[in-house]
Amino acid sequence: MEELREGLRYLEGIGTPQEDQQSQLTWTLGGSQRLNHQPKNIHGLDLSLPPKSRVPAHVVAAIDVSTVANEVYKHNFPHTHLLAKTIEGISLEEFDKLSFNMILMSPPCQPFTRIGLQGDMSDRRTNSFLYILDILPRLQKLPKYILLENVKGFEVSSTRGLLIQTMEACGFQYQEFLLSPSSLGIPNSRLRYFLIAKLQSEPLCFQAPGQILMEFPNSGTVQPQEYAVVEEGKLRVRTREPDVCLDSSSTQCSGQDSILFKHETAADIDRKRQQDSDLSVQMLKGFLEDGDTAQYLLPAKSLLRYALLLDIVKPTSRRSMCFTKGYGSYIEGTGSVLQTAEDVQIENIYKSLPDLPPEEKIAKLSMLKLRYFTPKEIANLLGFPPEFGFPEKTTVKQRYRLLGNSLNVHVVSKLLTVLCE
Repeated sequence: MEELREGLRYLEGIGTPQEDQQSQLTWTLGGSQRLNHQPKNIHGLDLSLPPKSRVPAHVVAAIDVSTVANEVYKHNFPHTHLLAKTIEGISLEEFDKLSFNMILMSPPCQPFTRIGLQGDMSDRRTNSFLYILDILPRLQKLPKYILLENVKGFEVSSTRGLLIQTMEACGFQYQEFLLSPSSLGIPNSRLRYFLIAKLQSEPLCFQAPGQILMEFPNSGTVQPQEYAVVEEGKLRVRTREPDVCLDSSSTQCSGQDSILFKHETAADIDRKRQQDSDLSVQMLKGFLEDGDTAQYLLPAKSLLRYALLLDIVKPTSRRSMCFTKGYGSYIEGTGSVLQTAEDVQIENIYKSLPDLPPEEKIAKLSMLKLRYFTPKEIANLLGFPPEFGFPEKTTVKQRYRLLGNSLNVHVVSKLLTVLCE
């Protein structure tokens, strides 16, 4: 593998709600290899480098506007020169002086989330990334490698169209992916868009022009699936409707899916059962803490109000939902909760709830001993190393927010290895 030169990296930061309205990015500058990348709040991209990806690198500076993210970064990388600065504040001349040859970036995702306003280019949080796309062709020396991460939804944005246009104009060979940690045997769903690019004339050995790959390349040829090119260079998913949906007695049904206990359809139940029976994925228990986790038990108010919305998993489960920055503060769609009373049958608990008064409902639900995953457990699922930690003054809410905006270290590490081989 060719050794990289010193590098710089630009990362997305996180802080107060007011700070979230800004273009929050961090740059990390490297030594023996030059990298430029944008992390997700706590610099997961830095952790994707050695020894994870076998790509040698030395960080010489990091830049971010988020106070909380910077404190966590400094706690884990105490010897790295850290500056509070926006990317737009770095001139073309300053970029040229850095002479980096790799860019790892994770631009702010809010303009592209499926449940957001999807402001795309009109959202000012995209400005930092647009600035990079403007600067890139004008550099005295182009970087050799580029990796970009963002949420699912970025692939159908106008910003993605400008990214592809810039890659092609600069002479990069590139490949796009939609990947989740579960494909690496990690029991967590975190489907994300990735692009890797290399400055060379010949195509990448696994390159599938106009296609988004749904799996990691592990051979010279990977057959693309799921996505096809449509008008104006955008991409549209070919959705697969389940052929069979099962009710609680495993009989075939048609028309509208039947609703079972909780707000789940038969198809939801069947999908989760299939995930839990996939022996290629590890069990959650290998990622859990052994200490006292009583403080993470769901309060009675949340049990009563959100019982039908909870995604409940056990230590023996081989799946968990994507954890977002709202985890611990909000319930719906922010991540799974853990049932620690494994001998209690969840179906029996939920089927007995409708006719019970509130106090008895709480008593029944409390039998499951449901709790939130701890920040350390989420960091474990994201591939952060055992030595990673937070400053003591970082609150649990801040830790959830930072982790929820982070990325999976294992996924990025594998892509970096593929990119630099």
